[in-house]
Amino acid sequence: MGLIAWIVLGLLAGWLASMIMGANKSQGMGKDVLLGIIGAVVGGWIMGFFGQPGVTGLNLYSIVVAMIGAIALIWVGRTLSR
Repeated sequence: MGLIAWIVLGLLAGWLASMIMGANKSQGMGKDVLLGIIGAVVGGWIMGFFGQPGVTGLNLYSIVVAMIGAIALIWVGRTLSR
């Protein structure tokens, strides 16, 4: 998948994950979106651990996978920043 597609997917996943987790004033939505971009990679790794395909392109499955990774990273980020 191209770099631009990863960034777009990560931005979308980070924004959705931020909405699901509730935007935190101390962390901010911008940081959540950045974590979403990284979360796309982490979500692919998590799904690979369970024997499922990771991010496969710009589709609904890939957005869900990236959101899983973004939610995990947002949770870890918020837990460590306390």
